[in-house]
Amino acid sequence: MACNLTQGFPIDCKDNVGGVKAVYIANKDNIATITEAAGVVTGITMDAGTYFWKYDQIKETSNFAEAITTNVQNGTVFYAQTIEVIVNKLQTNTRNEILLLAQATTSVIVQDNNNKYWLLGRQNGLDLTGGGSATGTAYGDRNGYTLTFTGSEQQLAIEVQAGVMVQGTLYDQ
Repeated sequence: MACNLTQGFPIDCKDNVGGVKAVYIANKDNIATITEAAGVVTGITMDAGTYFWKYDQIKETSNFAEAITTNVQNGTVFYAQTIEVIVNKLQTNTRNEILLLAQATTSVIVQDNNNKYWLLGRQNGLDLTGGGSATGTAYGDRNGYTLTFTGSEQQLAIEVQAGVMVQGTLYDQ
């Protein structure tokens, strides 16, 4: 089957920044439906009483990345998704939530610093596969947690319309 190209890419204005502002994490199985139009998520319906939970991020600490992985001989392609989430301050309630995250298969919406939202783990979910906690050594060191979520998907992360994020699918606390 031919895969015809559809466009080129002009050099854009320098009006883009890196980094993650917030991540919204939900149990993948609690997502009832995802509505998509023209390659953008236009609606998310959650099971009753379930939410995407917001984790604000400290500026310039967190990121998400996707590695394009192909095997020419087998004719396969998939996208390895990785999100690194930083949570400052070692404390019991955070520890207890991390214990739950480690057992869950999640979907994550990343809000980047350009105020765009990206859905990761849409089909197969993401798992907490690494990270750790540390007190730091010096007064200026991080005391907290680093959480690494990974997953493999058949498509790159899909953009989520900003309006979707205010339609009762998230718990902003």
